Amino acid sequence: MEPSPKVRSVLALVVLIAVFVVGCAASQSVTLPGPAAVEARQRLMKAMGANWADAQAKFKAGNIEGVAVNAENIALMSDQIPGLFPVGSLVGGTKAKPEVWDQGMKFTETAKASAALAAQLRDAARSKNASATEAIIKDFGAKACGSCHTPFRQPTR
Repeated sequence: MEPSPKVRSVLALVVLIAVFVVGCAASQSVTLPGPAAVEARQRLMKAMGANWADAQAKFKAGNIEGVAVNAENIALMSDQIPGLFPVGSLVGGTKAKPEVWDQGMKFTETAKASAALAAQLRDAARSKNASATEAIIKDFGAKACGSCHTPFRQPTR
């Protein structure tokens, strides 16, 4: 049974709060040890994926303005990404490539560009402009997620 839109919204809010707490911890001067950083970023990426799936479902259902919440969540989470990849966290079950650290500036710029694109999506959805929202959603996965996953993440097998 598919959860109701209200339940999905509450779940998205709970995920956002959890990610915010993780993000705040990661942005402090304390650096998470390797395994803890891997776990924190995997939680963040799953939350981003859930927000993206929810945004797509809302768009397909015609809830243009509802997409704004998910896009805002994705923008906030994207800002946290670089802090979740400290040196020494290429351990355990990570799918991160060494390029994350070898090309640190490019990695950070890519995360910032994803946050900016998510903010554009948020603004288009808030304005209830269906065509502008659709134009961004159409390529969002490739431009936001793919721009980082392709050069910086091992392929999923």
